[in-house]
Amino acid sequence: MWNSATQFRWRLAVGPLVFVAALFLYPLARLLVLAFDDGGGFAEVLSNPRIRSSLWFTLWQATASTILTVMAALPLTWVISRFRFRGRDLVRALVTVPFVLPTVVVGVAFAASGMSGSVGGILAAHVFYNLAVVVRTVGGVWSRLDPALDQAARTLGASPIRAFRTTTLPLLAPAVAAASAIVFLFSFTSFGVVLIVGGLRHRTLEVEIYQQAITFLDLPAAGALAVLQLIGVVAVMTVYSRYQERRAVRFRMVAETDALIPVRTGRERVLVTTIVVATLAALLAPLWALVRRSFEGGLGGWRFLGDPGRIAIDPMAAMSSSLRIAAATTVIAVVVGGMASVVIAAGSDRLSRGFDVLIMLPLGTSAVTIGLGFLVSLGSLRTSFWMIPLAHALVAIPFVVRASTPTLRSIRSELREAAAVLGAPPSRVWREIDLPIVARAMAVGAGFAAAVSLGEFGATSFIARPETLTLPTMIFRLLGRPGAVTYSAAMASAVILMVTTAALILAVDRLRSNEVGSF
Repeated sequence: MWNSATQFRWRLAVGPLVFVAALFLYPLARLLVLAFDDGGGFAEVLSNPRIRSSLWFTLWQATASTILTVMAALPLTWVISRFRFRGRDLVRALVTVPFVLPTVVVGVAFAASGMSGSVGGILAAHVFYNLAVVVRTVGGVWSRLDPALDQAARTLGASPIRAFRTTTLPLLAPAVAAASAIVFLFSFTSFGVVLIVGGLRHRTLEVEIYQQAITFLDLPAAGALAVLQLIGVVAVMTVYSRYQERRAVRFRMVAETDALIPVRTGRERVLVTTIVVATLAALLAPLWALVRRSFEGGLGGWRFLGDPGRIAIDPMAAMSSSLRIAAATTVIAVVVGGMASVVIAAGSDRLSRGFDVLIMLPLGTSAVTIGLGFLVSLGSLRTSFWMIPLAHALVAIPFVVRASTPTLRSIRSELREAAAVLGAPPSRVWREIDLPIVARAMAVGAGFAAAVSLGEFGATSFIARPETLTLPTMIFRLLGRPGAVTYSAAMASAVILMVTTAALILAVDRLRSNEVGSF
């Protein structure tokens, strides 16, 4: 017979289960039905040279983006992971900024740098966006490798390159594979960057899905492409999982403070300085180009935001809509994500593991697929304001869960047991003990949810209406309008979105750094 705590946990599980089933699994099932309906969708996908070209471009640009990102990131990862120098933490924080920027901002920044319509611009934007993935993922392992291993190889006569290849690289291989898989998936499902930088000359599957659904009104073909993309994502994750199982390496890790060495020689100082300065300059160049282009021709673009004139786009309304949608998304994500966190953190049984996987599924699905699923399955909500916050919340909820679950697991069970012995029901135990402790972690998750909502473009491009136009969709529409003023206004809007998102993430980072680790 279940005790009251187990019953409380199962009651909490109902909300997230219904939410994900109704807003993710059901639309996904409708896409599958649409794709297999009379075989028309897949028949067109397999026979259309245009779509085959998009599929080939998606594969090879994602592969090239992954290789280039790893090559560009490893030198800086080595510097941050191996050397102790002034400003090291600041450098690591600055490298992370591009990754938290909305894809629309990244695309507009590279368009402002003169890279529109080029494959090189797409690849460079993907490197810019994903560099932090490699630095954080690989650096987290590299900074805890015992430096004595490398020193032993050098003592035996190995050159620095050989010592790295034979000693360090095999230990880093699983982390490099993990980072590569993430970068490949982000590049494989890239939408905003490719749409803005590549225009319609270079199309990934994401862009092709958008065009088939919105431009050609061919929903079966769009559904078939979405299913093919899901198959590709699952295939990549399966290959990566098997690789990790086979190549897992056990080794002794040391504290990061023990692994770092000071910059001692002049050669090391020049090398460290050159790598840091070159990387930061490359990352800041497109952002500076974005700010500079927003002021091109004076303040006309910035004035346009307050007085759009005769063009049927109201920037102030779009900004207000984005803020309202972000607020609604945050509330939904905190409520549903908080309930899911309690279920996941309560144990390591099948329910916890199953819920963890279920909640993370939307995060591994492209935003365009989520938007298309909403478009074909939730017709009754198409005119509702809540359509967009619900779509955003699907992607934002995992951030709340990831922020809250570790804190909930760190709460000592004796505190809950003592309250239960005194007669408090599980709901009161949650209000009086768990909630005050996990509140800061949930605030961190809420900040991430708001940032995700403010910058979301893929799903919103399918379901936004004139009265719910968001800042990212407005930027995209301004780019398509003729005139230097509207182009500068698009740049100015991207600057506003960039600053707002960066401020949110900095606030989140400050909250997270002040959070107490265990209770």
